[in-house]
Amino acid sequence: MDTETHDNNGRFPELMTEAELVEFLRIPAVSKGDDYGNVVANLKRMRDLPCIHICRQPLYPREAIQRWIQDQTEKEQPR
Repeated sequence: MDTETHDNNGRFPELMTEAELVEFLRIPAVSKGDDYGNVVANLKRMRDLPCIHICRQPLYPREAIQRWIQDQTEKEQPR
């Protein structure tokens, strides 16, 4: 039985691994760096990217990431 819950297009689970997060955020398309883990680490440290740890592994709740994207977008809008 598949216990992962995916979004409408079935691509991303509710709790994403770092590799899934990299794809979700399209980091390879926008980053000039080769180590996408560094990009994620910087987002966690500098921009408070939401993350939980289970068995010492970071997991990224999809809905929290989507809210974080919205918050970041609103912060960058000119007033």
